[in-house]
Amino acid sequence: MKKIGLVSLGCAKALVDSERIITRLRSEGYEIAPDYQGADLVIVNTCGFLDSARDESLDAIEEAMNENGRVIVTGCLAIGEEALREKFPKLLAVTGPHRYAEVVKAVHKALPPDDNFKTMLVPPGGLKLTPRHYAYLKISEGCNHSCSFCIIPQIRGKLHSRPVGDVLREAEQLANAGVKELLVISQDTSAYGVDLKYQTGEWRGKQVKTRLTEFADALGDLGIWVRLHYIYPYPHVDELLPLMANGRILPYLDVPFQHASPRLLKSMRRPGGKGSGGDQMLERLHKWRAQVPDLAIRSTFIVGFPGETEEDFELLLDWLREAKLTRVGCFTYEDVTGAPANELDNHLPAKIKTERYERLMEVQQEVSTQVLAARVGKTVEVIIDGADKEGAIARSSWDAPEVDGNIFIDDGAKLSVGELVKVKLTHSNDYDMWGKLAK
Repeated sequence: MKKIGLVSLGCAKALVDSERIITRLRSEGYEIAPDYQGADLVIVNTCGFLDSARDESLDAIEEAMNENGRVIVTGCLAIGEEALREKFPKLLAVTGPHRYAEVVKAVHKALPPDDNFKTMLVPPGGLKLTPRHYAYLKISEGCNHSCSFCIIPQIRGKLHSRPVGDVLREAEQLANAGVKELLVISQDTSAYGVDLKYQTGEWRGKQVKTRLTEFADALGDLGIWVRLHYIYPYPHVDELLPLMANGRILPYLDVPFQHASPRLLKSMRRPGGKGSGGDQMLERLHKWRAQVPDLAIRSTFIVGFPGETEEDFELLLDWLREAKLTRVGCFTYEDVTGAPANELDNHLPAKIKTERYERLMEVQQEVSTQVLAARVGKTVEVIIDGADKEGAIARSSWDAPEVDGNIFIDDGAKLSVGELVKVKLTHSNDYDMWGKLAK
C-alpha cells in the first residue's frame, strides 16, 4: 500500500479536519504511516491562530521537509500560500483550511491511488484520531464575529453551519460505532444555524430545526454523553438548562468569557448580546446553577490585553472569586498578524503579562480547590479513559478530555476503557479527584 504521514496541529476543529482527510484516503487504499521514514508523502495540517502557533507550524513543515521531503500543507497557515512557497519552494501542494477535497486531489496527483483497489478499509463513522470511546463532532465552520484579537474569520471565513440532518446522522454513526461521548465543537456553537435561518432537516423520520437547542435535544436521543464546547452566552443559551436538568445533555458549558472588565470586553469586541457583561453574567450563572446545581462551567481568559490596567485585572480576579468557575484556562495576550488589536495603544510588557497570568492561576487554583472539595462524598457517574494494575483514570460530567481534570479510581484495575461506572469521591486536590467504585 502507498503510505501517508500526517502531522495535525492546532485545535480540536483542525483535528476533525485531519480525521476527515485520513478517512477519505484510507477508504481509497492508502495506509497511514507511523513515521516520516515510512511515508511516501506527509500532510501537515497547520494552525495559524497565534504567531506562536504559526512558528510551531513552520517548524513542523521544516521538519517534514527535512525528514521526508514530499510534503502537502493544509490548514489555517496555508492561507499564506505565497509566503509558504517562498520559504519552502519544494512543497507538493498548499491548500487552505477545511478543504478536504483539495488535499485528497493533491495526494492523488503526487501519489496516485491503485486503480484495482476496491475494499473499504474504514469503520462506520470514519477514522478517528481520538480514543474510540469519545469523538469530536464539528457542526459548523467559520465565525461571524470580529473580535479584535482574532483572525479566525479571515482564515476560515464567515459562519457556515452544516445541515442538521447530516450532523445528526454522523452523530448516530459514531454512537453505533461505540463512541460513548460526543464533544460538540465549532467556532461559535451558540450561533449554529443562524446562516441557514434555522431551516429544518429530517432525522429519524422527524423534522429538526438547525438551531442549538433543538439540535442538542435531538442528540439526547442517542443515549450517550453530549458535551457542548465554545458556547457564547447569547440569551437563548438559557434554553439548554432544562435539557441538562433532564439528563438529555451533560451539565457542562464551555463559555469563553475572556475577561470581566466591561471596558476591555468592548475593546476586545466580544459578542454575546445583552446580559453578557461581568455583573450580568454573574446573575446568569446564579440562575443557571439554581436550575442545574451540578452544572460545570469552564472558561478561558486573556490577561495583559492592550490597555488592561491593574484595576481591570483586579476586577477580573474578584469576578473569578465570586463566579467560582469549575475549570479555567488562561492565556497571556500576544499579537496575531493581521488582528486589529495589534494597533491598540498601551501594549503591556511581557513581565507584567506573565505576572498577571501567575496571579490569575493562583486565584483560580484556590477556587478550584474549594469547588472540588465540596464534591467529596458524592457519588457520580464517570467514563473510563484508562486502566492498569494501579487503578483507573476517569472523567465525570465536569471533565472534558485533555483540558480538564481527572478522577483516579484506586480499585478500578479491572475496568475497561469507555465503560461508564458510578464512583464515590473520597478526596481531591486543586484540579483532580480520587474515588472508589460505588457499592
